[in-house]
Parts: sequence; C-alpha cells; structure tokens
Amino acid sequence: MPVSADACVLGIDIGAGSLKTTVVDGLGRERGAASRDFATRSLHPGWSEQDPEDWWQALCATVPQALAAAGLGAEAVQAVSFSAGAHTPVLTDAENRLLRPAILWNDQRSGAEARELNETQGARILALALNKAAPTWTMPQLMWLTRHEPGVVARVRHVYVAKDWLRMRLAGDWHTDFTDAVGTLLWDHAGQCWSPELCAMIGWDLSTLPPVVQPTTVVGAVTAAAARECGLRPGTPVVCGTSDTSAESFGAGSDRAGAGVVKLATAGTVSIVGEQPRVHPTLINYPFAVPGLWYTITGTNGCASAHRWLRDRFFMREGDHGATVFAEMDALAAAAPLGAEGLLFHPYLQGERAPYWDPLLRADFVGMTMRHDRGHFVRALYEGIAFSLRDVLGQFRAQGLDMSEARIVGGGSRSALWRQIVADVLGVRIVLPAVTDASFGAALLAGVAAGFFADERAAARHGQASRAVHEPVAAQVRRYQDLFGLYQETARGLMDINHRLHAFASGG
Repeated sequence: MPVSADACVLGIDIGAGSLKTTVVDGLGRERGAASRDFATRSLHPGWSEQDPEDWWQALCATVPQALAAAGLGAEAVQAVSFSAGAHTPVLTDAENRLLRPAILWNDQRSGAEARELNETQGARILALALNKAAPTWTMPQLMWLTRHEPGVVARVRHVYVAKDWLRMRLAGDWHTDFTDAVGTLLWDHAGQCWSPELCAMIGWDLSTLPPVVQPTTVVGAVTAAAARECGLRPGTPVVCGTSDTSAESFGAGSDRAGAGVVKLATAGTVSIVGEQPRVHPTLINYPFAVPGLWYTITGTNGCASAHRWLRDRFFMREGDHGATVFAEMDALAAAAPLGAEGLLFHPYLQGERAPYWDPLLRADFVGMTMRHDRGHFVRALYEGIAFSLRDVLGQFRAQGLDMSEARIVGGGSRSALWRQIVADVLGVRIVLPAVTDASFGAALLAGVAAGFFADERAAARHGQASRAVHEPVAAQVRRYQDLFGLYQETARGLMDINHRLHAFASGG
C-alpha cells in the first residue's frame, strides 16, 4: 500500500551538546529539522554530566519546530524513534524520579575502577561481554557509583541508557535495544541475557536492568501527558531506536559487511561493519541496526570537542557567531601548508581511548616556532586528529580488518579540507553522504516500524546518496606517512611525562 506524501516519521538524537529532531517522509527524504543546545557540566576534572530534563525540554522545543519546517502537523507523524550516545546511565527510583545527573560516555572518573576490573576480571569480561572495560562503559561507571554514592545506588530501581530515558518520558516504557545492552558491559552475548556474573563483579542489582528488544520494535505510544508538552498526537507509535553511531552508520547507507565509517564528532571513531564481532582488547563490538550484522569500532576521545575547545579558547570574541568562527578557522587552516611547518597536535584533552586506553594522557602542540600563526594551529589540530584516527585504524589492520572507502559523518565532516586530510592520512577514499545525522538514521528505523520501508536494508539505501568524494592524493599520502611516524614517536615519548604532570596537578 503506497505511503501518503504527507505521512512522516521522526528521528530524535541526543548529541554531545544538543538534541536534534529530523522529519523524514515515506520516500526517505529529510523534510525538516530543528535542534536545541543544552549544557554539559564538569564539577571535577575529567567529569562530564548532563541533566536529562534538559533533553526533554529540548525535545519539546524541537518537535514542533521540525514539523513546522517540514510543513506538516502532528497528525502526519506515523512513528517516532531515538538515538543517543551509548553507555550513558540514567538512574531512577521506584517512582521513576531522577536520582542524579547522567554520567556521559566521555566521563573519565571511573579510570581506577576500569583498571581494577581489567586486572582482576579482564579475560572473563571480554569473553562474556565481547569488550574490555574502560571509563567509557556503564559497568565501571556504576562500580564508581557503588563506592562513592552508595545512598543513590540503594534507591535505584531502573537503569536507562540515555535514549531510553528520553523515550520513557514520551511513552512511559522501560526497554533498551541490543546495541545499548552490549554497551553497558553487563550483557551476556552468548546467553542473550543480562549477566548475573558481570553484575556480581560490581555488586549491581540485575533486576534494575530493562527488557531488551530490536531497534525497530514498537515499545509504546505517546502518552496524553507527553503529547500536551511536546505537541505530538497521543497514541503515536514509539520505536525503541539504537545508539548514535549505529544510527549514523545506518543513516549514511551502510547495509553490508565491509562498509566503513569515519566519524568526526565530539569523539572521533572508525567503524567497519561485519558479519560477526571481532573480539580483541583494542576493539569494540556492537550489534548493528541491520539484523545479522555487527559493527566493530574504536576511537579517539578528542575530535570535534578539541576543535570547539580551540575555537572557544583562542578564536571566539564576544558577539561572534560560533559557525562563522569555525569557517574563519577553516580558511586559515587551508592557507597553511601540509604538515603545518612541523607543528604536531596530540588530541588527548580528555585522556585517550585507542590505542592507548589511558585516561591520564594530555594533549599538546609540539614543534612550535616563531613562524607559526593561528592557521598553523588549526591545521595541526585537523592533522593531529586524523593521525589519531590512523592510530585507531591500525588496531583494525592488526586484526586483519581494513577498508578502501569510508563514509564520513559528524560535525567535522562539514570541512572539505578536513575530509581531504582524513583521506590522505588514512589512505582511503572518503565519501560524504547527503545526510549525516544520527537523527536521520533513527527516523529511518521508525520508517521500518511504520511500514514505509520493507526492511532495514531497504531503509538504509535512502542514505546512500553522496555530496562529495575525496580520493587520497599519492604525494600527500607519502608526506603524511612520514609525519605520522613522528606523531607516534612523540606520543610515546610524552606518556611518562603526562602521568607525572597528572600527579603534580593532583597534588601528588
């Protein structure tokens, strides 16, 4: 049965600092979108928290704005789905009241707990959960809470992952999908259940963990109370959704094994879709939005977050518009030569994940001279993040995984210069999809549930159009290969100094 031209679905994504709602019609076209920023709080060094109520207020603001931009009303919406960063726990009590702010995936407070888990239970965790403990994961975060906030833990009756709490505010349900279940590090993949053994390692009550369903499962409907706040029609079907990287890769058209995706967002990641997980301490594995497929991923903590840090600390002036300043920075970087005249940047502003998994690493600019100006620093930042992604890709190649082409997503993909640098540093073709937002992928999942598309693969094909292609340039690939060796050598040489600087700053 043909879908009405005025029928649509919504995808809602919680990003690092904003929420975006995207409207997609029955032909898989983006019809309208709206976004709203919210604050991230850092009460102590390495901490990163958000108030989930800010997400709800952003949803209530952006849903009517996105529908207005699409020229559609609430009656056109056939389903709503969600995405957000994995790992982020939201804890509520028996009345579903929030107990504390959400600890984000980039929070580093649980470094000691992650090290302890790896030293005492590392092999068993990897065997059961397919992944290695790190401060990114929910399991060490919950372990930290049991030690430092036992009063809060004693009152927990429901654990949500970020997208699931927001969806609960809309539909009143309590579920998660298989991707976010794996992302907690408490899910037993072989047994397809929450693991009593993993929960026991951190003293966590298994009964607080939600039922697990597929991303396209309809888990409820918009309640009358939620409808009054956000402007949707009561009874509108609500679909579970999945993690942001899975949604982004899916929305970028990945529908087969071997598809590669590079993400230039708050964090930078490389992921490759496959038919099975590749279990190794340096790699991360999740079920993919397309049934029967997995995506293997690893990444660097500092990417667009480092780009924003450089802008806000050294380029922004009172009254400036952030997007305009980014464009000015990009032009300055384009005027600087390849290699920034020997200026290197290591993007470890929040410690580092792959390949070092060290929360104590620090960022740096190495090789400054009197010749260097602001454009050199921006170019060095672009190149340093690309080198960090090359470090990440090396983990795949060491395990026999590789890609000749990658679709690029995330806010950093707006820069044509940065895209070309990534192509040259990684040595692969880089393709910019027509749409790159996780909210678009979430909307496509809602479209599957609403019957707009025959299945997930048919939906993913609506994301395969591209806006630009960047081939690696052989001469530039060779220059960057030489510079990458210096990047790695200086990173290794500064590790001990970084640890000693951390001890000094901590009063040790």
